[in-house]
Parts: sequence; C-alpha cells; structure tokens
Amino acid sequence: MLYSEKEVLYQTLNEQLSLLLEGEPNVLANLSNASALLKSTFPNTVFAGFYLFDGNELILGPFQGGVSCVRIALGKGVCGESAASRQSVIVGDVKNYSNYISCDSKALSEIVVPMVKKGQLLAVLDLDSSVLDDYDEIDQKYLEEFVSILLDKTEWNFSMFEEKV
Repeated sequence: MLYSEKEVLYQTLNEQLSLLLEGEPNVLANLSNASALLKSTFPNTVFAGFYLFDGNELILGPFQGGVSCVRIALGKGVCGESAASRQSVIVGDVKNYSNYISCDSKALSEIVVPMVKKGQLLAVLDLDSSVLDDYDEIDQKYLEEFVSILLDKTEWNFSMFEEKV
C-alpha cells in the first residue's frame, strides 16, 4: 500500500507521540508536549492545543500559539460543537462558518477532535491553520489516532477543576 506524504508525516508524528509519552502519565505534561509536537510538525498551524472539559464548559488547556479564548460553552464555536456532538469537526473556511468563534484573525481553517474515554468527555484537540481548506479526512483519521494515543497513555486526573477551599 502506498501512503501519501501527508500520511507518512502523520504516521511519524503518532510514533513520536507514543515514544514521547512512554512512562509519563501526567496529563499537563503530556498535553503540553503533544501541542508542541503538533505545532512544530505542521508549519501552517497558528494554534495547536487542548480545551479541557470541567463538567460544564471547555477551559483553555495546554497549547502552542497566540493568546486564545479561555472559556467555551458546549455547542458554541467549532470546539463547543465538537464537544457537544462528540464528533470531529472540520471547517475549511472559518470566515464562512456560522458557528465560528474568532480567537485569532490568522486562523482560516480548523479541525477539532473530541477526547472521550469510557464515555466521558475529557477535552477537545483544536488545530487552526493559516491556510484555507488545510484539513481533510486524512487529518481527521490520524488526529483521532493521535488523541487515542494520548487517552491511552495519560492519567486523566482533573483535580485542578475540583472545588477549592
């Protein structure tokens, strides 16, 4: 089977992630390194990061990129839409997408992949590109695999969201 250049890049990325996470279960460390790996692998990326679900809304987590939106309600924007539906969402042109929240004017296309473990929404992976129509089914397939690796190799302890005394 012949793989496209893009598929080979993603296969390498996912192998790198597996090796990077080997023996390190900490959620913040793993999400931080995962976002850095994505940003350094894809030159058109203006944002690569995670929004963590606190049981009520999405809260900005580890990311690479410019200043971003901090809180996103379920169903709002591409991230909230993906979180609510628990389905990956690809937007080829964010300027013509009615449910888009603009956090960075350099972002022209976006893909969001929900992170669900044992039926529980934990987070979403969000990638924004400075190129129109930068994401397709290949990106979706391999980013869903990327998320699966993160879910498997990470201890998802969100005690940071517990009530503070």
